[in-house]
Amino acid sequence: MFYKGGAFQEIQPHSCVKVQLHNTQGEICTWGRGSMDQIQEKPKKEVDIYRDTWIRYLGYANEVGEAFRALVPVSAVWATYAVATVYVSADAVDKGKKAALEHGDNPGKMTKMAVAVVDTFVWQALASVAIPGFTINRVCAASLYILGRTTRLPLSVRKWTTTAIGLSTIPFIIHPIDRGVDLLLDSSLRKVYGHSAGEGHNK
Repeated sequence: MFYKGGAFQEIQPHSCVKVQLHNTQGEICTWGRGSMDQIQEKPKKEVDIYRDTWIRYLGYANEVGEAFRALVPVSAVWATYAVATVYVSADAVDKGKKAALEHGDNPGKMTKMAVAVVDTFVWQALASVAIPGFTINRVCAASLYILGRTTRLPLSVRKWTTTAIGLSTIPFIIHPIDRGVDLLLDSSLRKVYGHSAGEGHNK
């Protein structure tokens, strides 16, 4: 056993050899540095508050607003777009600051920072606000229309059903839209400044 990080951990032997002495069998094991190397603390990943905490869900605000459009005032829907836009802007500024810190005082620092801000803002504006908002809007509008033409359900029930359909659609459109926006930017804007989608911009 080895005590590390406030707890006992088991160390595997580096090598063992079976031996027999008279009528007794056993193993002789050596404990080398190789076994100690197995116990390594993984470096702590830096927490990105805009990607790794509850704040990231603010990026979904406008999709939720569109799902509830049939039930709430239009001003409430636009308010959710404002929330999502603030999230997008804050994330873009944050990525710009991080790019500046990573580049230090090297030449081209301002360019790297500007690229990070523009790429993040454009990606988020399309993948988090514009495209999913329009998609949920059309899904809900079509659902309400079809329910009105094919059923005799009360209007209130049709509206709540439409909202439920809109909310349930959100998880299915996120990744396809994210990937589609990546492909769009890779084939257009990112060719201008040579930025790669590999850094990841998922909400």
